[in-house]
Amino acid sequence: MEPQALFDAVKAKFGEAALELQATGFRPPFVVVAPASIADVAIFLRDDPAMRFDSLMCLSGVDAKERFAVAYHLHSLAHMHQIGLKAFLHRENPSLPSVDAVWPAANFMERETFDLYGIVFTGSKDLRRILLPDDWEGHPLRKDYKYPESYHGVKL
Repeated sequence: MEPQALFDAVKAKFGEAALELQATGFRPPFVVVAPASIADVAIFLRDDPAMRFDSLMCLSGVDAKERFAVAYHLHSLAHMHQIGLKAFLHRENPSLPSVDAVWPAANFMERETFDLYGIVFTGSKDLRRILLPDDWEGHPLRKDYKYPESYHGVKL
């Protein structure tokens, strides 16, 4: 399915929650959606017979200084097509619904994004740090993060 047709199908189903198609300069193209609708759009993209995006290849956070984004790379094994989903978040208390009930592999990627960016995935089955110790302060991939000089007496 062509990216514009896919975007049009999402727009027809979710209306204003489908914000834009970012096709120029992106591979795969991205459908930008309102954060609150990300899980519903994910279910639609997985379950619709014309879409069947059954594989979440990657989920990652992005710190764009003025806001955060979460990007999802999706693949359909049945139709051999790809698309990206993206949601932009405010810097203050960034959160959006989890998609780990849609694609179970999302859990590890959401945990990593939470750990490194501080983005909260509401409804997650297991949202806790995955790379850093539980007592680590802050989220080191944020552009405004200040690295500590030491951790438990060890100079960093």
